[in-house]
Amino acid sequence: MATKLNLDKLDLQIIQEMLQNADTPYAELGKKLFVSGGTIHVRIKKLEEFGIVKGKKLNVNLKQLGYDITAFVGIFLEKSSLYDSVAKELEKIPEIVRLNYTTGNYSMYIEIVCKDINQLRYVLHDELQKIKGIERTETLISLEESFNRSVLVAKDVS
Repeated sequence: MATKLNLDKLDLQIIQEMLQNADTPYAELGKKLFVSGGTIHVRIKKLEEFGIVKGKKLNVNLKQLGYDITAFVGIFLEKSSLYDSVAKELEKIPEIVRLNYTTGNYSMYIEIVCKDINQLRYVLHDELQKIKGIERTETLISLEESFNRSVLVAKDVS
């Protein structure tokens, strides 16, 4: 899209509120922000059309569902030009929930969620190691997630 979207204070407040609870009814959000529910609906639709809002996610406690292992893996590529092909292969592995192209020691950094250590071993040994272009990996297992939050976007507008 060639058109640039100019976000105002209300747009940023809507985003911030929806980051806290995407289930908030538009009418309730409108009351909180002193506008109509219809205004909220129109603004969210506009934010979706410009790709700022990309759907809504359910926040699930994965531990309660039996996913006990979260690991972060730094990936060293043979050549940085292999990023796109390796990323395409990594996307096929359902246990990988996040992929970042990074600077620093690693070419790529992924987050893996598994039910147990055997599943993690399978992903690391049988899945990652067969991808052409990966030179080596370094794995860190998370012992605890102390917090997980979104950026405070509404605070940036005066």
